[in-house]
Amino acid sequence: MLGLATLALFGGLLARLYSLQVLEAPTYQQAAVENSVRTVSVPAPRGLILDRNGTVLVGNQVVDVVGLSAYEAYLHPAVVGRLAKVLGLSAAQVKADLANSQYSTYEPTPIATGVSQATAVSIEEHAAEFPGVVVELETQRTYPQGDTAAHILGYVGPISPSQLAKLAKYGYAAGDQVGRAGVEETFNQYLHGRAGSEQLLVNAFGQVVGVRKRVAPTPGGNLVLSISLPLERYVEQVLATQVRKLSNSYNSYFGRYTGNLGGAAVVEDPNNGQILAMASYPTYNPEWWVGGISTQHYAELTSASANDPLLNRAISAAFTPGSTFKLATASAALQDGLITPSTVIDDTGQFQIPNCTGSFCSLHNSGGEALGPITITTALAASDDVFFYTLGYRFYTQAAQFGQTPIQNMAAAYGWGKPTGIALPGEVSGMVDSPQLRKYLHEHYPQAYPYDTWYVADQLEMAFGQGLTEITPIQLANAYSTFLNGGTRYVPQIALAVTNDQGRVIQRFAPKVAGHVTLSPTVRQTLIQGYEEEVSNPLGTGYYVWQGWPDASYTIAGKTGTASVSGQVPNSWYVGMGPMQNPQYVVVVAIPNGGFGDLGAGPVAREIFTYLRAHPVGAPNYQVSHLAAGSITPVGQLGRTSAG
Repeated sequence: MLGLATLALFGGLLARLYSLQVLEAPTYQQAAVENSVRTVSVPAPRGLILDRNGTVLVGNQVVDVVGLSAYEAYLHPAVVGRLAKVLGLSAAQVKADLANSQYSTYEPTPIATGVSQATAVSIEEHAAEFPGVVVELETQRTYPQGDTAAHILGYVGPISPSQLAKLAKYGYAAGDQVGRAGVEETFNQYLHGRAGSEQLLVNAFGQVVGVRKRVAPTPGGNLVLSISLPLERYVEQVLATQVRKLSNSYNSYFGRYTGNLGGAAVVEDPNNGQILAMASYPTYNPEWWVGGISTQHYAELTSASANDPLLNRAISAAFTPGSTFKLATASAALQDGLITPSTVIDDTGQFQIPNCTGSFCSLHNSGGEALGPITITTALAASDDVFFYTLGYRFYTQAAQFGQTPIQNMAAAYGWGKPTGIALPGEVSGMVDSPQLRKYLHEHYPQAYPYDTWYVADQLEMAFGQGLTEITPIQLANAYSTFLNGGTRYVPQIALAVTNDQGRVIQRFAPKVAGHVTLSPTVRQTLIQGYEEEVSNPLGTGYYVWQGWPDASYTIAGKTGTASVSGQVPNSWYVGMGPMQNPQYVVVVAIPNGGFGDLGAGPVAREIFTYLRAHPVGAPNYQVSHLAAGSITPVGQLGRTSAG
């Protein structure tokens, strides 16, 4: 019986050994492989951002990233302190990074980005002391043009948990960089690329000993913008120079200090809506955001004295437009038949509201002048307020014939009061004063707007760009572009195409039409004559801006804007159009609280046209060899891993 029992025990042992070594061998072989293999994501290089001629505005550089998985840190807790010491961090900082729930327990969590080559080599040479530590090559954004076009370009940052939850199905992974502002944000889907992966062979000590399998990442596409880098740089320079000159100065005419000013400038091609330059001042350095912005830099950008450098004043700030708004009033008056090009109105220097008593019943020209009998052409050139008070009053009293909001309707046709649709985040809609707006504001903000009435004085103020009307520089540029091209309102275009690394176009963005403004040829020509005389007629408010303009064959038309702001120096605007023989550019300059339009914004517009005359912007030429050395990372260089 003992022998049989022994035989039975040995038989069972042999059967179990057979089961483990033969029948279940594949299962345990797979488990052993899985225990020794770690799959990590290899981020894809973001696509370049180029100007219309293929010049690199945003590139990439390769940096070393040190990572450690939470699982290996749990198995080898001493590695946390060693790694912290060599990286110059505290153990608490490393533990905080490891606690990031975006990363898998078994996936290396980035601990330090952009470490020195010496540090990377030191970790590799002492791999036994750093179980579970990996050093990978990744790409980081570079800005070869410095802070030029910062508000257009934007910046990137690590993907948030909420973004990852939405974008994981599109190939996004924890640690990926995504756009946070500018075209980096709006065109992120094209720039991002698709991550690759590596299956790393790991020994019992958590050290990487090889690569089992590698799937290379797919780089993002290269985004070609409509802007011209040389023009953008020049526009930013002349705008900044003028704003700094006007800032904190004393304006003797208005008897006030200007304070610390900002400004914006836009250059648009009226024939297709392409934005050739867009400047906002003050600006910021996008390199501060690379690898995560420091507390010091963020404090500098958000302090009260910084004057909102992150704000793109061209699209995200709306200002009272003043006389630049007269485009809508004049268009409505002529097109609707309220007046004709030959209608004469006597400017006595002031407009008395009929049947009105009180200090607010008499309105006068801003300069105190009295021009006598004039037509719409001279009224536009001289920016005569009394003429436009009269138009506003006539529309008000003839509402039965023209409706209650003929001027507002024309303003809406030009795109005012709603976003233009430009592919940049943060655009505001602005607003056009109207009875409906007053009722809305009173209903939703009764303390700030205690009245919902619409008086004749409100109508008169609205007619020449005052009251509650606010317009962004991009809206103004787009409206005058619409007028100049004959009535087609385009969506302002900031991106032209997406190309691959060989320069082949893989996505082209065609101009989009947003609407139309109906103007007869006679109406359009009448308005053009008024804007041309603003420059050429001694009565014109822009006459002294353009004195000495050297080229009679390169005619400029323009419109000043001096918008009153309660208790402050007025907003300064200027709109320039040209060359009128073959219109190619609309230039808008806005300097809030900069004073008279001809003295504040006007000189900037002239400098821009001086540059454009000498350096015309040609057709896009981005299908060229634009991949300058160091502007992009070869895919084969990414994903280098080691035991350190």
